[in-house]
Amino acid sequence: MDFNVKKLASDAGVFFTRAVQYTEEKLGQAEKTELDAHLENLIARADCTKNWTEKIFRQTEVLLQPNPSARIEEFFYEKLDRKIPSRTTNAELLGQYMQDAAKEFGAGTPYGSTLITVGEYQRRLGGAEREFLQTSAINFLTPLRNFLEGDWKTISKERRLLENRRLDLDVCKARLKKAKLAEAKAAAAPDFQETRPRNYVLSASASALWSEEVDKAEHELRVAQTEFDRQAEVTRLLLEGISSTHVNHLRCLHEFVEAQAAYYTQCHKHMQDLQKELSRFPNAFAVNASTSGVSADPSPPSTATLPGASPPSRSPNPSNALESSTLKIEEVKPPATGTRKAKVLYDYDAADSSELSLLADELITVYTVPGMDPDWLIGERGNQKGKVPVTYLELLS
Repeated sequence: MDFNVKKLASDAGVFFTRAVQYTEEKLGQAEKTELDAHLENLIARADCTKNWTEKIFRQTEVLLQPNPSARIEEFFYEKLDRKIPSRTTNAELLGQYMQDAAKEFGAGTPYGSTLITVGEYQRRLGGAEREFLQTSAINFLTPLRNFLEGDWKTISKERRLLENRRLDLDVCKARLKKAKLAEAKAAAAPDFQETRPRNYVLSASASALWSEEVDKAEHELRVAQTEFDRQAEVTRLLLEGISSTHVNHLRCLHEFVEAQAAYYTQCHKHMQDLQKELSRFPNAFAVNASTSGVSADPSPPSTATLPGASPPSRSPNPSNALESSTLKIEEVKPPATGTRKAKVLYDYDAADSSELSLLADELITVYTVPGMDPDWLIGERGNQKGKVPVTYLELLS
């Protein structure tokens, strides 16, 4: 191994002089060269960009992968430059469990067939989530990571180099200042024995020796100033590139929002399709209730509380024909007490003359009469009257 002692000693000397200068600046015992205002503003802007980019990057990782163990695993795969293994999403796992359960319960049963359908849509939701995660990682996380691990490291390296050049410049300034003071002192009161350096010949005068020291210090100062100016220009160009970084991150942010919007739109469509699928199933509640001797609900449960929910399907009411023959709507009178206001949740087309057609969001008066199916009410709107299904209403009072 090539071990250069002279270079090592030189580097140690430079490090020591920088450390002394830095310490004296902190203690207020040495002057410090200030950067120009434009460069200081660029540095402050770069630091702000780095800090907030890092926070956004970390929180986006948490959003896309809430499991910290999984994030750590992905981190190690990235550092080892290996492909991250595909991971099943929670929705896909739930869908698989539902479909496996349906096999145990029997695919021909109402519960089993419903589990199969819901499980399939859960797997679709999981697939949409997987696509969203991959798209977001490529279009949003990767550019942020590239900035933090690439561009920012280069900027930090050049800034450290600039700080070292500034310390060298201030050391040269302090050395020149001391040499000029010593030269002035020697010229005013020459004392050969006290002012001469040990490395100079004894025949040289003190004034001449310090004059040479001043010339040498001025030369070193010019070199240090040139190197400092060159490094300041390099750092300035890199810091001005932060504006391009903002433009790039803005484009990536738009792509991230578009991916989110597409993901949620796809999920909403899947859930609407699932509701339509469930509305086509036979009335499983009526089948189960008939075996236990309990009256059945003629339609699926209301989904009025879900935004964008489709109206419940209208299945044939087995007692409807019987009620029509025994209950004459025009002869029904509202009770003295017990009427209530109701808001219509969905449009409803009357199946026959005994029913009342409804329009979504309108208000009607409803009440019940003895012997009437509990899933139906008598509704009144002005002079119109007829039976209305309970599942299409929201009772207000």
